[in-house]
Amino acid sequence: MRVFVTGATGFVGSAVVQELLGAGHTVLGLARNDAAADALAKLGVEAHRGDLTDTETLVAGAKACEGVIHTAFIHDFSQFAANAEFDRLAVEAMGAVLGAGQPFIVTSGTAATALLDPGHLGVEADAPPSGLPRIASEEATLALASRGARASVIRLPPSVHGEGDHGFVPTIIGIAREKGVSAYVGDGANRWPAVHWLDAAHLYRLVLEKAPGGARYHAIGDGGVPFREIAEVIAKRLSLPLVSKPPEEAPEHFGFLGMFVGLDCPASAKVTIEQLGWRPTRPGLIADLDQPHYF
Repeated sequence: MRVFVTGATGFVGSAVVQELLGAGHTVLGLARNDAAADALAKLGVEAHRGDLTDTETLVAGAKACEGVIHTAFIHDFSQFAANAEFDRLAVEAMGAVLGAGQPFIVTSGTAATALLDPGHLGVEADAPPSGLPRIASEEATLALASRGARASVIRLPPSVHGEGDHGFVPTIIGIAREKGVSAYVGDGANRWPAVHWLDAAHLYRLVLEKAPGGARYHAIGDGGVPFREIAEVIAKRLSLPLVSKPPEEAPEHFGFLGMFVGLDCPASAKVTIEQLGWRPTRPGLIADLDQPHYF
């Protein structure tokens, strides 16, 4: 199958590209600039120039392929709502030009399920309240499915980890280096789910090949790692004090991550495993974090 992959040079997207190529699929990868196009060329992947703000180029990429995997997102949290709206428009534009039976996989996050109730175990059937920025893309995807498209959502946890990770955990490590302490919020018992990036990539391929559409799937390896355990590994590796911060000090200490580090947002992949036969096999977050590639 020829698959259009957005975010093809990103952390998750690059793993998805390698997974697809290894299974015999061909890839057309979205490239924002020359560096991204060159990186794709080295993999033998054709580059399609454009970005998430240009729906015409996204539509052209989708039309040129038999399926679409959408992993890209503009990760500027100072303009999160605006970037989520770009994402929704991208989903609607690409989905509108795909024929019946053509797979369309859209990426979302599990953390929003915690808004149903703090500490709630997020499951695939959960539908967080409308009006949340990234939930609009989920709703647009499932609306496409209701009209006969083979559209599905994959929710990723706050930590998608592995060598080359440049997400939340490396940012937290950088904050610890800068502040001279490794911190957690309150008692640090709040839980973050996680998945190894290669396990996540395998799930994208399974959904592409097997999922009928109209469902949400969870890429969850660790159902809930206490945040204090993450901070403990960072403290050990950097030889820094381990400290607790009260919730009101989290925004000052963690910056834009202040809204995330105290979330208690465990999640389950039970239905995903049962329906698709997906099995995460790579190291969990704590084992992976306690490796030199993170430091």
